[in-house]
Formats: sequence, structure tokens, C-alpha cells
Amino acid sequence: MAVLDLIHGGMHRNHVAGNGGIAKFVANIRENMARRAVYRQTLRELGELSNRDLADLGLNRGSIRSVAYEAAWGSK
Repeated sequence: MAVLDLIHGGMHRNHVAGNGGIAKFVANIRENMARRAVYRQTLRELGELSNRDLADLGLNRGSIRSVAYEAAWGSK
């Protein structure tokens, strides 16, 4: 099969198509890294607030992780 691909130029087409998959893979990794950074930053910023400040926002310490998740990835 590989010999037929080489004869008919299929190897070149497959190679180019493979690059699209790699580009998507890299783009997904970058997007997940950016989302993870938003998650960590939200955790850090909300964690620095006092209980009173959190209550003013309608939050408590137990909900910080779910709020950070929603900020980064949207609602569950």
C-alpha cells in the first residue's frame, strides 16, 4: 500500500494532511494551557479575598474551584 502511495504521489498528500492534525493538536494544547492559566489565576485571586468579600460576591470558600472552572471552561 505504501508503495502505491509513493507511485501515485499519495505520500505527499498524506504528509500534508498529517500536518493539519498536528497543527490542531498543538492549537488544542495551547488553548488548554491558556484555559489552565485562567483557572489558576481565578483560584489565586478569589483565594486572596476575605470571607466577607466572597460573601459580597455571593460566594463561599467551597465554591471557589467551581467558579474558577466555569471562568476557564464554561459551565459544566
